[in-house]
Amino acid sequence: MAILVTSILPSATTRRLPPPNLLRFSPVETDRATAVQLLRSNPTSTLVAHVVESESTVFKRATETSGVITTLTNPTPTGGPLVFQIIDGSSDWLKVKLPIRPNGSVGWVKAETVDITINHYNVAIDASDHKLEVTYRGSNVLETEIAIGKGSTPTPFGSFYLTELLQPSSPNGIYGPFAFGLSGYSETLQSFNGGDGVIGLHGTNEPSALGSDVSHGCVRIHNDVITELASFLPLGTPVKISV
Repeated sequence: MAILVTSILPSATTRRLPPPNLLRFSPVETDRATAVQLLRSNPTSTLVAHVVESESTVFKRATETSGVITTLTNPTPTGGPLVFQIIDGSSDWLKVKLPIRPNGSVGWVKAETVDITINHYNVAIDASDHKLEVTYRGSNVLETEIAIGKGSTPTPFGSFYLTELLQPSSPNGIYGPFAFGLSGYSETLQSFNGGDGVIGLHGTNEPSALGSDVSHGCVRIHNDVITELASFLPLGTPVKISV
């Protein structure tokens, strides 16, 4: 996905489930000492690492002698903050999902190099039913119709997270008014439209195609819905794509 960046009510195809005030909760700051305990005791919530330095060095294991997997810059190349979804760790080291190829890559970062927030949102995408659901603390708060990748460029399945929020230069273009980048990549395209094949969750200028398999791997939703999601979904939110 490549997007030119300038740095609500649901549509008829969207069903918003009560209570609507759940949509307005923000992540809550926490300290590293209690992060892992919270992660293991609350399966409906996740922890997000916000990198506070100019780059993040990711190691193979929880020691500097284990070797470096990658070094990522902060801000990211598109100008946004670098975040990771935390999946395990201790007060000194955090195991995180990585926004790199291959899909599903994980590594370890020093806990002292990040701030941590608690996120209670989750996104689930059902490719077979062409449906996206958002939950908050396990309760369904929004669901909507989507379009996914076509047969030659399918949307990858797996567990990802939101890495960036972009605003295309034209809200009426192919990406709609907003686009989230995911930590996943196309498994058939190494590059696309000037980008490196990142899977996106974005609006569309072809709402009539929702409910079908038409994209190059990205997930398309109605422009009204992506506008609403952009107003409350935090970066680091888990996104599970399944069949």
